[in-house]
Amino acid sequence: MGSTEHKRAALNDKLQQLRAATNSSARNKASIIVDASKYIKELKRKVKRLNKDAGTSQSSSAQTPLPAQVTVETLERGFLINVFSGKNCPGLLVSILEAFEKLGLDVHDARVSCSDVFQLEAVGGENNPEHLHGLDAQVVKQAVLEAIKSWSESSGQD
Repeated sequence: MGSTEHKRAALNDKLQQLRAATNSSARNKASIIVDASKYIKELKRKVKRLNKDAGTSQSSSAQTPLPAQVTVETLERGFLINVFSGKNCPGLLVSILEAFEKLGLDVHDARVSCSDVFQLEAVGGENNPEHLHGLDAQVVKQAVLEAIKSWSESSGQD
């Protein structure tokens, strides 16, 4: 078994472990990761609720809204989506991927940076172009902005 095959097998093993740990019934990699992130979000909500119930929750001062810039360009068979925030936003990528999934967009190519800033450049589309009928750049942009807003509210970033 070559190095590439060994790495692929190891990655598949890890994905199956993740799938089992999160009780996911998904079959493809992206869906397993989305399910895992939903599971983690739910665990975070439970911890937050338990901390609040125990009286250990600290109220945070109001923060400024998430300064995110979103641009969407129409391509021949999909969209080029760019999201930029001047700060790191743990969990934001998952919210955006969930928005893509709701729209029926598959991510064909993506570059993501979640270190000091959050930056996403993704090409989203569908193998069946007729499925994209009715979707335009504004609809995609609005869905991404709603995902950011929802993430911001659920993570206490607003």
